[in-house]
Amino acid sequence: MNKQDFNEGLLGFLDASPTPFHATQNMAMMFENAGFIKLDEADKWELKAGEKYYVTRNGSSIIAFTYPKTEKNYVMVGAHTDSPNLKLKPNPVIKEHGVVKFGVEPYGGLLLNPWFDRDLSLAGRVSYLDANKTLQSILINVQKPIAVIPSLAIHLDDKANKERTVNKQTDICPVLSTNEDFDFDEFIKWQLANNGIGDVEEIYASELSFYDTQKAEFVGLRNDFIASARLDNLLSCYTGMVSICSVNTDKPMLFIASDHEEVGSESTSGAGGSFLENTLHRMFDDYEEYMQMTRSSLMISADNAHAIHPNYPAKHDSNHAPHINKGVVIKVNANQRYASNDKTIAKFKYSASLLHVRLQNFVTRSDMGCGSTIGPITASRLGIDTIDVGLPTWAMHSIRELAGSDDAHDLYKILTGLSA
Repeated sequence: MNKQDFNEGLLGFLDASPTPFHATQNMAMMFENAGFIKLDEADKWELKAGEKYYVTRNGSSIIAFTYPKTEKNYVMVGAHTDSPNLKLKPNPVIKEHGVVKFGVEPYGGLLLNPWFDRDLSLAGRVSYLDANKTLQSILINVQKPIAVIPSLAIHLDDKANKERTVNKQTDICPVLSTNEDFDFDEFIKWQLANNGIGDVEEIYASELSFYDTQKAEFVGLRNDFIASARLDNLLSCYTGMVSICSVNTDKPMLFIASDHEEVGSESTSGAGGSFLENTLHRMFDDYEEYMQMTRSSLMISADNAHAIHPNYPAKHDSNHAPHINKGVVIKVNANQRYASNDKTIAKFKYSASLLHVRLQNFVTRSDMGCGSTIGPITASRLGIDTIDVGLPTWAMHSIRELAGSDDAHDLYKILTGLSA
């Protein structure tokens, strides 16, 4: 796939995936179109050599894999479907001061200030009881801008440009309306009706998140950048998805996109859960074969990397400061916050060199903290040799992030090259 087609598809995927549920649904549809066979964890699996399969958990995590059976040296790609956002509380409606607001809870380590004065919509999953007394769930996406978090005017905050803090409980409630007759359940039922669900007995629960309605877009004099919400880490999800759809079924490759990385991965659908391990055991039910597979495979943990910020260069180690559009980043940390080691780095570098694809290194400043990824979690849980890589990004965890228009396609070339 050439870079232009790759990036055009990326923009569409970003816009269509406001939540992990939508991202997982869109990837499942992509796999269906590419000939992958859907599996259900609750069914007995009858895997056939030469086929390719996918399976989801919680509707927010997904695994796809080829199944040559005789080949056990898998190239695995790991990413995560979740991004920092504002999640709706169970009883969200606040009516005061002449408006209707929603109470929200920050999910993950998000930058709060960029959420002010944005056109916000709402998306996620709703569980309800239908007219036949059956529990159902459905994804909704309001799409229309329905809320805004207005800034406090500088006239009322003379320290706004000097020292501004944001209270997570009181300062970031999105405002929806001046009509105080608003009823939340009726609003949700209206959304369900828009999705063809007319007979609803009761709304039981929902997992809904606000998102910025501004579309993903090329930015820069020569379309140097891609600007979008949720680049961390839908950028890697899309790259891994397209990569496994591009390889032959006789090549052993697996892709996993897990939920809840931004809050520690400790859930049934997170990388700290059993999803990948369960799937691998079902692929290789003989213990000896399973061990041969785990010890001959390579996991590429793909997450975004901090590009050197041109206005804050001192925040980086100058010898390990990646640049946007200068190549895929290998992430290293002496304290194992990243899982890269000399052997996995060498394998990755060798593959890149055959394709003449540039690479960069990232090591955080020794006097600053270092984030982590699903890499160390997966490596320690399964014993699979792992490398942490990423795509250079600015404004990570902002409502709108910025990455290069070259780098993701470079990672795609490496991943497909490793599986060639």
